[in-house]
Amino acid sequence: MIQISDGEGFLERTFLSPASFRATDVIISWMKDAGLTTWVDQMGNIHGRFEPSNSTDKALLIGSHMDTVIDAGMYDGALGIICAISALKVLRVTGKLQRLTRPVEVIAFSDEEGVRFQTTFLGSAAVAGILPESILQVSDKSGTTVQEALRLNSFEASAAALGQVKYSPESVGSYVEVHLEQGPVLEALRYPLGVVKGIAGQTRLKVIVDGSQGHAGTVPMKLRRDPMVAAAELVVTLEGLCKDPSRFLTYDEECGCFNEESLAGLVCTVGELLTWPSASNVIPGQVNFTVDIRAMDDLVRETIVASFSRIVMQRCDHRLVDCAVEHKHSAAATPCDPELTAQLKRATRSAVSAMAPGGHGHAGAESTATPVLMSGAGHDAMAMARLTRVGMLFVRCRGGVSHSPEEHVAEDDVWAAGLALLRFLDQHAVAEL
Repeated sequence: MIQISDGEGFLERTFLSPASFRATDVIISWMKDAGLTTWVDQMGNIHGRFEPSNSTDKALLIGSHMDTVIDAGMYDGALGIICAISALKVLRVTGKLQRLTRPVEVIAFSDEEGVRFQTTFLGSAAVAGILPESILQVSDKSGTTVQEALRLNSFEASAAALGQVKYSPESVGSYVEVHLEQGPVLEALRYPLGVVKGIAGQTRLKVIVDGSQGHAGTVPMKLRRDPMVAAAELVVTLEGLCKDPSRFLTYDEECGCFNEESLAGLVCTVGELLTWPSASNVIPGQVNFTVDIRAMDDLVRETIVASFSRIVMQRCDHRLVDCAVEHKHSAAATPCDPELTAQLKRATRSAVSAMAPGGHGHAGAESTATPVLMSGAGHDAMAMARLTRVGMLFVRCRGGVSHSPEEHVAEDDVWAAGLALLRFLDQHAVAEL
């Protein structure tokens, strides 16, 4: 799918773009080739389903997203779709598709990245039934609303149409997603696959620091109210807070309920810093910066947010600048279902063991057990967890690089992921002869 792009010389495929519809045609052809019945819903999600006769079991959904960031890598999202369709095609070729004991459906979600409308999970949130009607009035940079974009592409784009996309919890038994890791852990462990225990919760803040704008050459150092220096101190303080929380959190008030496991995976990032008026010979009057805080333990994340907000006010008072902390986004952590996690672990170990004698490069994997990881990045599974229990399988990527043209997954690791998903289906959805 790397050739299907709206960009010239780079990969870009956003929600309801021309490239997204070309990709839709290709994905539908793959699904039909795998023996699936296909349709596109009112949010542009692509569905391919096999419905066994006389089955009353709840459906197994397998999915990932078809959209990309700008100047993207070729594996993010697409890898999960291709693995799922490929596993079902193997079942068709081997005569096992007709032996499925429950409905199995592959979904290629139309929007996970949120590039066009700056709101993530449009596709999966609609399927999960958690997409608010107000989303229809959200605009992109050109002023086009979600509703207008849908109608321009012959979708109904009404509240009733959103209701039609929603799945009933009574009809779905589980959701499984295959995704590249987007981190360096599996590569460090020299293991091709890992099972996800949960997806980190996330808080996004905007910190506004107001000082006194002035001439760089005429205002004495002792008389300055410099928001840049205050912001720099706060950025370094945030790093220290997340690297070593115990230095900042008092045991009695905040840290008594935390242990090493609950603090594991805590990460904090300042990704954007803006200064006004941004001139080399001017003491800035205002500095704004963003803060992204993620943790698997929601109490840890909330405590770090509260502690940092308190520190901001203390440091700003000390430096005689005015500060405000705005909360922009908050999402709770999403634990994966323990039973699905155990099943994916068994399927993964079976697949990796099966590949080793064949010389596919996994005989040297040093870990005797399938790695269990936390996901620091968000995924469609976060939305789908509001509908049903979820499980995720991570695939090793080179250097932990993603959202970049340098994103890479070895062919053997793609093969291992597809085989693990096939083993999972064989063990839990295919009737024995």
